[in-house]
Amino acid sequence: MSSVDLTLVVVLGVVSIVLVAAFSERLNLAAPLSLVLVGIGLSFLPGVPHPEVEPELILAGVLPPLLYSAAVNMPMVDFRRNIRPITGLAVLLVVGSTLGAGWLFHWLVPDIGWPAAFALGAVISPTDAVAATSVGRRLGLPPRLLTVLEGEGLVNDASALVLLRSAVAAVAGSVSVWGIVGEFVFAVVVAVAIGILVGYVNVRVRALLGNAVLNTAISFVVPFIAFLPAEEAGASGVLSVVVAGLVTGHLAPRHLRATDRLAETVNWRTVAFLLESGMFLLMGLSVKTLVDEVHKDGSSAWQALSIGLAASVLVILARIVFVGPLVAGLYREQRRAARFKPRLETTRAVLRGDESDPAVTERLDKASPRRVAHFRKRIDRAAADVEFRLTETLGWRGGVVLGWAGMRGAITLAAAQTLPQDTPDRGLLVLIAYVVATTTLLVQGLTLPAVIRAARVPEEDPGKLRREYVSLMTELTDAAKSLLDDPALEDPGNGPFSERVVDRVRADARVPAGASAKQPAPEHSENVYQYLRLRLRVLTEQSERLQRARSSGRYSSEALGRAQTSLDVEMARLEQLADR
Repeated sequence: MSSVDLTLVVVLGVVSIVLVAAFSERLNLAAPLSLVLVGIGLSFLPGVPHPEVEPELILAGVLPPLLYSAAVNMPMVDFRRNIRPITGLAVLLVVGSTLGAGWLFHWLVPDIGWPAAFALGAVISPTDAVAATSVGRRLGLPPRLLTVLEGEGLVNDASALVLLRSAVAAVAGSVSVWGIVGEFVFAVVVAVAIGILVGYVNVRVRALLGNAVLNTAISFVVPFIAFLPAEEAGASGVLSVVVAGLVTGHLAPRHLRATDRLAETVNWRTVAFLLESGMFLLMGLSVKTLVDEVHKDGSSAWQALSIGLAASVLVILARIVFVGPLVAGLYREQRRAARFKPRLETTRAVLRGDESDPAVTERLDKASPRRVAHFRKRIDRAAADVEFRLTETLGWRGGVVLGWAGMRGAITLAAAQTLPQDTPDRGLLVLIAYVVATTTLLVQGLTLPAVIRAARVPEEDPGKLRREYVSLMTELTDAAKSLLDDPALEDPGNGPFSERVVDRVRADARVPAGASAKQPAPEHSENVYQYLRLRLRVLTEQSERLQRARSSGRYSSEALGRAQTSLDVEMARLEQLADR
């Protein structure tokens, strides 16, 4: 393909993605589903180019930025609170689906051998949460259910690719069960360590730049900085990327400027949209090529279709069966939280001085103030976690949706194409994986809205979110008031702030006025500089208070996100003025 042809394909691809996404919104249909359908239709039209993309390019070039983009926007607190259901779906279910599907493939196509059968089972085991979450957000699914789906999508690719790597190694030699377990543990531990290190260094280095363009440019290579060392070490590169994204998203509000974070968010959202949409469109365009390859190998496309449909039924049923005990476990977790709550409340009352407990009081008297403050923080966080488990429940209605939201995506097809060329009936296996991915994506994706409505999953309470947001903004206003009412408040190196400047900042920060209710505008240039410095100082104080509120876990991620956006927009505007 010439450079002109390649440019034309890219231009037509981007235009097609935008048009399909725009029409999908009007048709109230998830864009990934529309893109797959359009791609399948285009693949059979004469003259339509069928771009061939190396599967390694998708797994090593497209998957890391996609996972990083999603992980950065995943609140660390939400991920921690839902680690059990996420781990169950992303690890235990992936392993179970791999074993079950491997047995099915070996039974239906015995010539491929056990290793290749399990390799194909690992290929079709991970789900793609993009379509499910896009449908869920549009229909108002509860935040916890969306968090579990997104968290599963972040982690299950790592589990599946580690199993796939072990199965492919077994095709060429012998791999023991304990060897696979050891490799899995090694891959997880090393990947987590590398991801934490990359995420921390990423934030600290980018905090020194002070330039939104440079910051965003560096952020584009961070996923690969996390991915490549982990892969070279024999660990899970995708898990390292996820951990780096989680750490970056958690630390960024503390260290990066609002201007940098807003610019990065917009740019990454565009990149993720194009990459995700391009993969789904490419998935649809691949069908004709895969069918031709199967016919060339002497296999039957109808055989691939029948086996793929059988495997689709298996993975769908396996997920439904698995979700039942998972929801039951969350119910048990809720009952334990209810039993534990009175003990926490008693301890908090002792810490406040409302009650006395000799055992607790004696320990507090012996502890240093720093340890007491740390203990208070841990107790408050535990109380917030208990409240979360008591109020943010999934229930059987959410379990029904969770069980039906197991769509596969383009990653399944890319992983299938990494099977060695000498794998028996390779063309047939790749087409089977495509049938599973397409069947689950279209059947479950198109029917998911009806399942959500039939299950009558309770929507998020807008009144509760409004009350949380008002309470949080009141807390931030109190932080600003405390700073502005401080008698020792002064402009470092320039003495006290002008009273006119303080009054104007008080008005813009919506802080109740003290002795003076005037709202004069700064007149002189020095007053303007003082105003910028003081307003940014107030916003910084509010941002620090917001981070403490985030760490305490007392507010939902939705309320925290709205407050953070409100502060970031104002801080970015003032930072740009200060830069000028």
